[in-house]
Amino acid sequence: MYTASWGDVVRRDLFGPNPDPRDRPYRLVIRAVLVVFRLFRFRFDLRGQEHVPATGGAIICSNHVSYFDFTYLGLIALPQHRLVRFMAKAAIFGHWFAGPLMRAMQHIPVDRKAGAAAFDAAVRALKDGHVVGIFPEATISSSFTVKDVKAGAARMAVQAGVPVVPAAVWGGHRVATKGHKVALRRDVPVTVLIGEPLVPEPGEKPQALLRRIKAAMEQLLDEAQRNYPDQPAGDDDRWWQPAHLGGSAPTPEQAAAVDADYAAGNRTKVKAPHPLARVMQLLGRARR
Repeated sequence: MYTASWGDVVRRDLFGPNPDPRDRPYRLVIRAVLVVFRLFRFRFDLRGQEHVPATGGAIICSNHVSYFDFTYLGLIALPQHRLVRFMAKAAIFGHWFAGPLMRAMQHIPVDRKAGAAAFDAAVRALKDGHVVGIFPEATISSSFTVKDVKAGAARMAVQAGVPVVPAAVWGGHRVATKGHKVALRRDVPVTVLIGEPLVPEPGEKPQALLRRIKAAMEQLLDEAQRNYPDQPAGDDDRWWQPAHLGGSAPTPEQAAAVDADYAAGNRTKVKAPHPLARVMQLLGRARR
């Protein structure tokens, strides 16, 4: 298990010997994230870092179970001194605080009503040698299984001629996920597994590559779930386990029905605590 240390936060060689000056904002954000990881003592099981290419374009395709999955995936690319440019909802880029940061970190906005621009931007980034992070399920999976995946990642890989690196994240949903209140808890284990790169074969169609991507993601997620060090504390704590492993999370079919209802505008929001109360809770837990 890896737990971020204060030494990691201030390491001068964290990003390699000659980091790009244009990535200073991204590097600052990563150091800030490491501070959060240190304060909350996240326990990371990171495996497969060597599969992230040290140079050249690549796509990291991961399942999606929590709001902070991108921070965990970014962590596993650091040993190769790579910064991941994530594709994210365009609405985030319009936020007064998050928007400037997202643009400074060269993340890629995705407008679902005009996806061609995001696709072209991602292909350009790949051809320029960047690592692009994609959650091909498009939204968080409330069943905590791999949903149907979109073909965009496979099409990008074929068009840009780059490998796809399958990934799985697990555990972060216990802190923050769709349909549940944020739980500011400490010592949560988070697993991040990276599989061997999938290289598009000559003449391979995107749909064929997509099937290989999904199968690899499912295998990695199953491994992460079955080897996760924590178990539910009781019946009321089984919500974060998938149904097929004895949890009380919705089945994939039930989750699909809820997603369809949500997309239709029938949204049930979880009432958020007052911001001051959340800050006080955070400070109280950090002192423990």
